[in-house]
Amino acid sequence: MLKELGVKAKAASRVMARLSVNDKNNALLKVADALVANADEIIEANNIDIENAIKNNMSEALLDRLRLTTARFEDMAEGIRQVVALEDPVGEVISMKERPNGLLIGQKRVPMGVIGIIYESRPNVTVDAFALCFKTGNAVILRGGSDCIHSNIALVKVIKAALSEAGVTPDAISLIEDTDREVARQFMKMNQYVDLLIPRGGAGLIRTVVENATIPVIETGTGNCHIYVDKSADMEKVIPIIKNAKLQRLGVCNACESLVIHKDIAAVAVPAIATMLKENDCEIRGDEAAQALSSYIAVANEEDYGTEYLAKIISAKIVDNIDEAIEHINKYSTGHSEAIITEDYQSSQRFLSEIDSACVYVNASTRFTDGFMFGFGAEIGISTQKLHARGPMGLLALTSTKYIIYGNGQIRE
Repeated sequence: MLKELGVKAKAASRVMARLSVNDKNNALLKVADALVANADEIIEANNIDIENAIKNNMSEALLDRLRLTTARFEDMAEGIRQVVALEDPVGEVISMKERPNGLLIGQKRVPMGVIGIIYESRPNVTVDAFALCFKTGNAVILRGGSDCIHSNIALVKVIKAALSEAGVTPDAISLIEDTDREVARQFMKMNQYVDLLIPRGGAGLIRTVVENATIPVIETGTGNCHIYVDKSADMEKVIPIIKNAKLQRLGVCNACESLVIHKDIAAVAVPAIATMLKENDCEIRGDEAAQALSSYIAVANEEDYGTEYLAKIISAKIVDNIDEAIEHINKYSTGHSEAIITEDYQSSQRFLSEIDSACVYVNASTRFTDGFMFGFGAEIGISTQKLHARGPMGLLALTSTKYIIYGNGQIRE
Protein backbone atom coordinates (compact mmCIF):
# COMPACT_ATOMS: atom_id res chain seq x y z
CA MET A 1 0.00 0.00 0.00
CA LEU A 2 2.74 2.47 0.95
CA LYS A 3 4.75 1.62 -2.14
CA GLU A 4 1.70 2.17 -4.33
CA LEU A 5 1.13 5.60 -2.76
CA GLY A 6 4.81 6.41 -3.26
CA VAL A 7 4.81 5.38 -6.92
CA LYS A 8 1.68 7.43 -7.66
CA ALA A 9 2.96 10.46 -5.76
CA LYS A 10 6.31 10.38 -7.56
CA ALA A 11 4.55 10.22 -10.93
CA ALA A 12 2.20 13.02 -9.88
CA SER A 13 5.13 15.22 -8.81
CA ARG A 14 6.52 15.10 -12.35
CA VAL A 15 3.15 16.19 -13.72
CA MET A 16 2.87 18.89 -11.05
CA ALA A 17 6.26 20.34 -11.97
CA ARG A 18 4.93 21.09 -15.46
CA LEU A 19 1.71 22.84 -14.42
CA SER A 20 1.40 26.53 -15.16
CA VAL A 21 0.68 28.96 -12.34
CA ASN A 22 -2.80 29.53 -13.79
CA ASP A 23 -3.54 25.80 -13.75
CA LYS A 24 -2.42 25.54 -10.13
CA ASN A 25 -4.35 28.61 -9.02
CA ASN A 26 -7.56 27.55 -10.77
CA ALA A 27 -7.39 24.12 -9.14
CA LEU A 28 -6.77 25.65 -5.70
CA LEU A 29 -9.79 27.94 -6.06
CA LYS A 30 -11.94 24.93 -6.91
CA VAL A 31 -10.65 23.17 -3.79
CA ALA A 32 -11.43 26.21 -1.62
CA ASP A 33 -15.00 26.36 -2.94
CA ALA A 34 -15.45 22.60 -2.59
CA LEU A 35 -14.38 22.60 1.06
CA VAL A 36 -16.96 25.24 1.96
CA ALA A 37 -19.65 23.53 -0.12
CA ASN A 38 -19.00 20.17 1.55
CA ALA A 39 -18.40 21.50 5.06
CA ASP A 40 -21.45 19.76 6.56
CA GLU A 41 -20.36 16.36 5.28
CA ILE A 42 -16.82 16.83 6.60
CA ILE A 43 -18.09 18.12 9.96
CA GLU A 44 -20.15 14.91 10.30
CA ALA A 45 -16.93 12.92 9.93
CA ASN A 46 -15.17 15.28 12.32
CA ASN A 47 -17.91 14.71 14.91
CA ILE A 48 -17.00 11.01 14.96
CA ASP A 49 -13.40 11.95 15.76
CA ILE A 50 -14.58 14.37 18.46
CA GLU A 51 -16.80 11.74 20.08
CA ASN A 52 -13.95 9.22 20.11
CA ALA A 53 -11.56 11.82 21.50
CA ILE A 54 -13.94 12.65 24.36
CA LYS A 55 -14.23 8.93 25.18
CA ASN A 56 -10.44 8.80 25.28
CA ASN A 57 -10.35 11.77 27.70
CA MET A 58 -8.63 14.17 25.32
CA SER A 59 -7.94 17.55 26.93
CA GLU A 60 -10.02 20.60 26.05
CA ALA A 61 -7.00 22.25 24.43
CA LEU A 62 -6.42 19.30 22.09
CA LEU A 63 -10.15 18.96 21.39
CA ASP A 64 -10.08 22.57 20.23
CA ARG A 65 -7.31 21.74 17.75
CA LEU A 66 -9.26 18.73 16.48
CA ARG A 67 -12.66 20.40 16.10
CA LEU A 68 -13.84 21.68 12.70
CA THR A 69 -16.54 24.34 12.50
CA THR A 70 -18.20 26.28 9.71
CA ALA A 71 -16.09 29.30 10.64
CA ARG A 72 -12.90 27.25 10.44
CA PHE A 73 -13.86 26.06 6.96
CA GLU A 74 -14.20 29.68 5.91
CA ASP A 75 -10.75 30.33 7.40
CA MET A 76 -9.25 27.35 5.56
CA ALA A 77 -10.80 28.46 2.29
CA GLU A 78 -9.52 31.99 2.84
CA GLY A 79 -6.06 30.56 3.53
CA ILE A 80 -6.14 28.76 0.18
CA ARG A 81 -7.26 31.93 -1.60
CA GLN A 82 -4.38 33.82 -0.02
CA VAL A 83 -2.00 31.15 -1.29
CA VAL A 84 -3.49 31.64 -4.76
CA ALA A 85 -2.80 35.39 -4.51
CA LEU A 86 0.86 34.83 -3.61
CA GLU A 87 3.54 34.94 -6.26
CA ASP A 88 4.56 31.49 -7.45
CA PRO A 89 8.26 31.00 -6.62
CA VAL A 90 8.71 28.01 -8.96
CA GLY A 91 10.77 28.89 -12.02
CA GLU A 92 12.27 32.05 -10.54
CA VAL A 93 15.87 32.56 -11.60
CA ILE A 94 17.50 33.96 -8.46
CA SER A 95 20.98 34.54 -9.91
CA MET A 96 22.81 34.54 -13.21
CA LYS A 97 26.51 35.28 -13.63
CA GLU A 98 28.90 35.04 -16.56
CA ARG A 99 32.19 33.24 -16.02
CA PRO A 100 35.43 34.31 -17.78
CA ASN A 101 35.02 31.36 -20.18
CA GLY A 102 31.64 32.67 -21.32
CA LEU A 103 29.44 30.19 -19.39
CA LEU A 104 26.31 31.70 -17.88
CA ILE A 105 25.67 30.01 -14.51
CA GLY A 106 22.43 30.66 -12.68
CA GLN A 107 20.15 29.25 -9.99
CA LYS A 108 16.48 28.47 -10.51
CA ARG A 109 13.78 27.61 -7.96
CA VAL A 110 12.22 24.19 -8.45
CA PRO A 111 9.76 22.00 -6.53
CA MET A 112 11.08 19.57 -3.92
CA GLY A 113 9.17 16.71 -5.55
CA VAL A 114 7.23 14.59 -3.05
CA ILE A 115 6.76 15.94 0.47
CA GLY A 116 5.61 13.79 3.37
CA ILE A 117 3.80 15.30 6.36
CA ILE A 118 3.30 13.40 9.63
CA TYR A 119 1.02 15.20 12.07
CA GLU A 120 -1.40 14.86 14.97
CA SER A 121 -5.01 15.86 15.74
CA ARG A 122 -5.11 18.95 13.52
CA PRO A 123 -7.22 18.39 10.41
CA ASN A 124 -6.61 21.98 9.26
CA VAL A 125 -3.01 20.87 8.58
CA THR A 126 -4.40 18.60 5.85
CA VAL A 127 -5.65 21.63 3.95
CA ASP A 128 -2.74 23.98 4.70
CA ALA A 129 -0.15 21.38 3.75
CA PHE A 130 -1.92 20.50 0.53
CA ALA A 131 -2.34 24.13 -0.58
CA LEU A 132 1.30 25.09 -0.06
CA CYS A 133 2.67 21.89 -1.56
CA PHE A 134 0.37 22.16 -4.57
CA LYS A 135 1.21 25.83 -5.23
CA THR A 136 4.91 24.94 -5.28
CA GLY A 137 4.41 22.04 -7.69
CA ASN A 138 4.94 19.29 -5.12
CA ALA A 139 2.92 16.14 -4.53
CA VAL A 140 2.15 15.48 -0.86
CA ILE A 141 1.64 12.29 1.14
CA LEU A 142 -0.14 12.90 4.44
CA ARG A 143 -0.10 10.74 7.53
CA GLY A 144 -2.37 12.16 10.22
CA GLY A 145 -3.01 10.66 13.61
CA SER A 146 -5.73 8.18 14.52
CA ASP A 147 -7.53 10.97 16.42
CA CYS A 148 -8.46 12.76 13.21
CA ILE A 149 -8.61 9.91 10.70
CA HIS A 150 -12.31 10.30 9.78
CA SER A 151 -11.87 14.05 9.30
CA ASN A 152 -8.81 13.57 7.11
CA ILE A 153 -10.42 10.91 4.94
CA ALA A 154 -13.38 13.23 4.30
CA LEU A 155 -11.14 16.24 3.59
CA VAL A 156 -8.88 14.37 1.16
CA LYS A 157 -11.92 12.90 -0.63
CA VAL A 158 -13.27 16.40 -1.28
CA ILE A 159 -9.85 17.73 -2.37
CA LYS A 160 -9.28 14.85 -4.79
CA ALA A 161 -12.71 15.33 -6.35
CA ALA A 162 -12.05 19.05 -6.83
CA LEU A 163 -8.68 18.35 -8.46
CA SER A 164 -10.26 15.88 -10.87
CA GLU A 165 -12.90 18.45 -11.76
CA ALA A 166 -10.09 20.94 -12.46
CA GLY A 167 -8.38 18.44 -14.78
CA VAL A 168 -5.42 17.89 -12.44
CA THR A 169 -4.15 14.55 -11.20
CA PRO A 170 -5.81 13.69 -7.87
CA ASP A 171 -2.61 11.87 -6.91
CA ALA A 172 -1.17 15.29 -6.07
CA ILE A 173 -2.51 14.48 -2.58
CA SER A 174 -2.45 11.11 -0.84
CA LEU A 175 -3.48 10.05 2.64
CA ILE A 176 -2.11 7.07 4.54
CA GLU A 177 -5.31 5.73 6.09
CA ASP A 178 -3.63 3.02 8.15
CA THR A 179 -2.92 4.65 11.53
CA ASP A 180 -0.68 1.86 12.84
CA ARG A 181 2.60 3.26 14.15
CA GLU A 182 4.62 0.63 12.33
CA VAL A 183 3.19 1.89 9.04
CA ALA A 184 4.33 5.40 10.00
CA ARG A 185 7.86 4.09 10.68
CA GLN A 186 7.91 2.44 7.26
CA PHE A 187 6.80 5.72 5.71
CA MET A 188 9.76 7.49 7.36
CA LYS A 189 12.14 5.32 5.33
CA MET A 190 10.63 5.75 1.85
CA ASN A 191 13.65 7.56 0.40
CA GLN A 192 12.95 6.19 -3.05
CA TYR A 193 9.69 8.10 -3.28
CA VAL A 194 9.70 10.93 -0.72
CA ASP A 195 12.11 13.87 -0.97
CA LEU A 196 11.35 15.69 2.27
CA LEU A 197 9.58 14.79 5.52
CA ILE A 198 8.00 17.32 7.88
CA PRO A 199 6.58 16.31 11.29
CA ARG A 200 3.99 18.50 13.03
CA GLY A 201 2.87 17.68 16.54
CA GLY A 202 4.11 17.09 20.05
CA ALA A 203 7.66 16.53 21.22
CA GLY A 204 7.25 12.73 21.15
CA LEU A 205 6.15 12.64 17.51
CA ILE A 206 8.88 15.00 16.37
CA ARG A 207 11.57 13.07 18.25
CA THR A 208 10.35 9.78 16.76
CA VAL A 209 10.53 11.16 13.22
CA VAL A 210 13.95 12.75 13.70
CA GLU A 211 15.39 9.57 15.22
CA ASN A 212 13.87 7.07 12.76
CA ALA A 213 13.58 8.81 9.39
CA THR A 214 16.07 8.15 6.62
CA ILE A 215 14.36 10.84 4.52
CA PRO A 216 15.65 14.41 5.06
CA VAL A 217 13.57 16.03 7.84
CA ILE A 218 12.67 19.63 8.65
CA GLU A 219 12.15 19.65 12.39
CA THR A 220 9.16 21.64 13.56
CA GLY A 221 9.74 22.12 17.26
CA THR A 222 7.53 22.40 20.28
CA GLY A 223 6.85 25.84 21.72
CA ASN A 224 8.06 26.70 25.20
CA CYS A 225 7.57 30.38 24.37
CA HIS A 226 8.63 33.16 26.76
CA ILE A 227 7.56 36.73 27.44
CA TYR A 228 10.10 38.93 29.23
CA VAL A 229 8.66 41.93 31.09
CA ASP A 230 11.52 44.44 31.16
CA LYS A 231 11.89 47.07 33.88
CA SER A 232 10.66 49.79 31.50
CA ALA A 233 7.58 47.85 30.34
CA ASP A 234 4.31 49.72 29.91
CA MET A 235 1.74 47.94 32.12
CA GLU A 236 -1.02 48.92 29.72
CA LYS A 237 0.70 46.60 27.21
CA VAL A 238 1.80 43.89 29.65
CA ILE A 239 -1.60 42.53 30.70
CA PRO A 240 -3.26 42.39 27.25
CA ILE A 241 -0.18 40.83 25.61
CA ILE A 242 0.24 38.12 28.25
CA LYS A 243 -3.49 37.39 28.33
CA ASN A 244 -3.58 37.00 24.56
CA ALA A 245 -0.36 35.00 24.32
CA LYS A 246 -1.31 32.55 27.04
CA LEU A 247 -5.08 32.25 27.01
CA GLN A 248 -6.42 32.91 23.51
CA ARG A 249 -5.74 29.29 22.48
CA LEU A 250 -4.06 26.89 24.88
CA GLY A 251 -3.18 24.02 22.57
CA VAL A 252 -1.01 25.86 20.06
CA CYS A 253 2.76 25.94 19.81
CA ASN A 254 2.95 29.76 19.82
CA ALA A 255 1.16 30.16 23.16
CA CYS A 256 3.24 31.70 25.95
CA GLU A 257 4.26 29.09 28.55
CA SER A 258 6.87 31.03 30.56
CA LEU A 259 7.13 34.52 32.04
CA VAL A 260 10.38 36.26 32.92
CA ILE A 261 10.02 39.50 34.90
CA HIS A 262 12.60 42.14 35.82
CA LYS A 263 12.89 42.67 39.60
CA ASP A 264 12.47 46.46 39.29
CA ILE A 265 8.93 46.13 37.91
CA ALA A 266 8.00 42.88 39.66
CA ALA A 267 6.24 44.52 42.63
CA VAL A 268 3.78 46.12 40.21
CA ALA A 269 3.71 43.56 37.42
CA VAL A 270 3.50 40.27 39.30
CA PRO A 271 0.32 40.99 41.33
CA ALA A 272 -1.43 42.40 38.28
CA ILE A 273 -0.42 39.47 36.06
CA ALA A 274 -1.22 36.89 38.74
CA THR A 275 -4.67 38.38 39.36
CA MET A 276 -5.52 38.36 35.65
CA LEU A 277 -4.37 34.75 35.25
CA LYS A 278 -6.17 33.65 38.41
CA GLU A 279 -9.39 35.23 37.16
CA ASN A 280 -9.00 33.08 34.04
CA ASP A 281 -8.33 29.90 36.06
CA CYS A 282 -4.70 29.77 34.96
CA GLU A 283 -2.25 28.30 37.46
CA ILE A 284 1.06 30.13 37.99
CA ARG A 285 4.20 28.34 39.13
CA GLY A 286 7.03 30.63 40.15
CA ASP A 287 10.30 31.00 42.04
CA GLU A 288 10.51 32.29 45.62
CA ALA A 289 10.73 35.93 44.54
CA ALA A 290 7.53 35.61 42.50
CA GLN A 291 5.72 33.71 45.25
CA ALA A 292 6.53 36.51 47.72
CA LEU A 293 4.61 38.96 45.54
CA SER A 294 1.36 37.00 45.11
CA SER A 295 -0.43 34.30 47.05
CA TYR A 296 -1.76 32.97 43.73
CA ILE A 297 1.67 31.66 42.73
CA ALA A 298 2.62 28.03 43.49
CA VAL A 299 6.12 26.59 43.70
CA ALA A 300 7.93 26.02 40.39
CA ASN A 301 10.54 23.32 39.98
CA GLU A 302 13.29 23.02 37.39
CA GLU A 303 11.07 21.02 35.05
CA ASP A 304 8.43 23.75 34.96
CA TYR A 305 10.75 26.21 33.25
CA GLY A 306 11.24 23.85 30.30
CA THR A 307 7.67 22.61 29.91
CA GLU A 308 5.26 23.27 27.05
CA TYR A 309 2.08 22.94 29.11
CA LEU A 310 -0.63 23.33 26.44
CA ALA A 311 -2.90 23.95 29.42
CA LYS A 312 -3.89 26.69 31.86
CA ILE A 313 -0.50 26.62 33.58
CA ILE A 314 2.38 29.08 33.21
CA SER A 315 5.79 29.44 34.86
CA ALA A 316 7.24 32.69 36.23
CA LYS A 317 10.81 33.73 37.02
CA ILE A 318 12.09 37.01 38.52
CA VAL A 319 15.48 38.15 37.20
CA ASP A 320 17.94 40.86 38.24
CA ASN A 321 18.66 42.20 34.75
CA ILE A 322 18.25 41.61 31.03
CA ASP A 323 21.43 39.52 30.92
CA GLU A 324 19.86 37.00 33.29
CA ALA A 325 16.60 37.11 31.32
CA ILE A 326 18.36 36.32 28.04
CA GLU A 327 20.41 33.54 29.65
CA HIS A 328 17.29 31.97 31.22
CA ILE A 329 15.28 32.11 27.99
CA ASN A 330 18.06 30.69 25.82
CA LYS A 331 18.54 27.87 28.34
CA TYR A 332 14.92 26.73 28.51
CA SER A 333 13.55 27.85 25.14
CA THR A 334 12.68 25.38 22.41
CA GLY A 335 13.80 27.95 19.84
CA HIS A 336 10.27 28.85 18.76
CA SER A 337 9.03 32.35 19.76
CA GLU A 338 10.00 34.81 22.50
CA ALA A 339 8.86 38.36 23.26
CA ILE A 340 10.08 41.36 25.24
CA ILE A 341 7.77 44.05 26.60
CA THR A 342 9.83 47.20 26.99
CA GLU A 343 9.95 50.92 26.29
CA ASP A 344 13.75 50.89 26.19
CA TYR A 345 15.21 50.78 22.68
CA GLN A 346 18.58 49.35 23.74
CA SER A 347 16.92 46.52 25.64
CA SER A 348 14.74 45.69 22.67
CA GLN A 349 17.73 45.55 20.33
CA ARG A 350 19.72 43.35 22.70
CA PHE A 351 16.78 40.98 22.99
CA LEU A 352 16.34 40.81 19.22
CA SER A 353 20.04 40.21 18.73
CA GLU A 354 20.82 37.73 21.49
CA ILE A 355 17.72 35.54 21.79
CA ASP A 356 18.34 32.40 19.73
CA SER A 357 14.82 31.59 18.53
CA ALA A 358 13.08 31.47 15.17
CA CYS A 359 10.81 34.44 15.97
CA VAL A 360 11.62 37.27 18.40
CA TYR A 361 9.07 39.98 19.21
CA VAL A 362 9.12 43.45 20.73
CA ASN A 363 5.86 44.53 22.41
CA ALA A 364 3.65 41.96 20.71
CA SER A 365 2.07 38.59 21.45
CA THR A 366 3.86 35.38 20.47
CA ARG A 367 0.55 34.23 18.97
CA PHE A 368 1.50 35.96 15.71
CA THR A 369 3.99 33.20 14.86
CA ASP A 370 1.80 31.74 12.19
CA GLY A 371 2.03 31.49 8.42
CA PHE A 372 -1.38 33.12 7.94
CA MET A 373 -0.40 36.06 10.18
CA PHE A 374 2.95 36.42 8.39
CA GLY A 375 1.19 36.78 5.04
CA PHE A 376 2.06 33.29 3.74
CA GLY A 377 -1.60 32.36 3.26
CA ALA A 378 -1.00 29.24 5.34
CA GLU A 379 1.99 27.39 6.73
CA ILE A 380 3.47 23.96 6.44
CA GLY A 381 4.82 24.20 10.00
CA ILE A 382 7.13 26.29 12.15
CA SER A 383 10.73 25.22 11.85
CA THR A 384 12.91 25.56 14.93
CA GLN A 385 16.02 24.25 13.21
CA LYS A 386 18.48 26.40 11.28
CA LEU A 387 19.16 24.53 8.04
CA HIS A 388 17.16 25.40 4.89
CA ALA A 389 14.14 26.91 6.67
CA ARG A 390 13.46 28.58 10.03
CA GLY A 391 10.25 29.95 11.55
CA PRO A 392 6.86 29.76 9.78
CA MET A 393 7.38 27.91 6.51
CA GLY A 394 5.57 29.18 3.46
CA LEU A 395 6.11 28.65 -0.24
CA LEU A 396 9.85 29.30 -0.42
CA ALA A 397 10.57 26.63 2.20
CA LEU A 398 8.99 24.02 -0.07
CA THR A 399 11.27 24.73 -3.01
CA SER A 400 14.82 23.78 -3.78
CA THR A 401 17.16 25.21 -6.40
CA LYS A 402 19.12 23.82 -9.26
CA TYR A 403 21.92 25.33 -11.28
CA ILE A 404 21.22 26.13 -14.92
CA ILE A 405 24.22 26.65 -17.18
CA TYR A 406 24.20 28.17 -20.68
CA GLY A 407 27.16 27.53 -22.93
CA ASN A 408 28.22 28.05 -26.51
CA GLY A 409 30.39 25.03 -27.18
CA GLN A 410 32.78 25.43 -24.21
CA ILE A 411 34.88 22.44 -23.16
CA ARG A 412 37.06 22.08 -20.08
CA GLU A 413 40.79 21.87 -20.73
